[in-house]
Amino acid sequence: MTHGAERGAAPRRRDARRNRELLIEAAREVFREQGLEAPLDVIARRAGVGNATLYRHFPARVALVDAVFHEPLADTMTAGDEARRADDAWAGLTGYLDAVFTVLASDRGTNDLMTTPLRGIEALEAVHAHNRRTLELLLERGRAQGTVRADVVPEDVLFALAALGRAVPALTAATTAGAWRRPLALFLDSLRAAPVTSPLPSPALTSEQLGEVLGELGPHRAQGTPGA
Repeated sequence: MTHGAERGAAPRRRDARRNRELLIEAAREVFREQGLEAPLDVIARRAGVGNATLYRHFPARVALVDAVFHEPLADTMTAGDEARRADDAWAGLTGYLDAVFTVLASDRGTNDLMTTPLRGIEALEAVHAHNRRTLELLLERGRAQGTVRADVVPEDVLFALAALGRAVPALTAATTAGAWRRPLALFLDSLRAAPVTSPLPSPALTSEQLGEVLGELGPHRAQGTPGA
């Protein structure tokens, strides 16, 4: 009797693991397309399971977000570690931000995660701390190497990057992939210790494109933790 119960339990455990994997994969796709506020029932339908199954595995949205983004967040920290090892602090800084913004432009969920408040995710808190320390070290070394202006502090950079990063999806939707490189280059030029004469990347926005970008940004709304 006991052996039969154990045999019955094993398939249920396999089904549970499979359902969890399906939910994580579906959530990764939906969050990438729609952002972290995407309805959870959409995720359940794409995974081919019911809402009850989703909530059994992930009682709160933050638990699902943590499961989906654990590895991508670790990749961001790896990029930061590589930037810290660069001999040229300016090259390390620009390479790091290019890597970060490439992800912010391609994945709406990661963009939401990195640019809006979402508490209760330990991996995210670790990434924010690591990101700040990476910028702090690169700015300090850049000042010592004479490539970064003396009066800039990490908070200046973090504020500007959060604002620009939040606009990246609107830029991508209204223009072309890579349109974010021009405003990022403009911002980076403002950090330099000496004037720069190198050309800006990609074409500038037209008046029509600017209107489309502002339309994509939409009206202000209260920011907070997305509800379950």
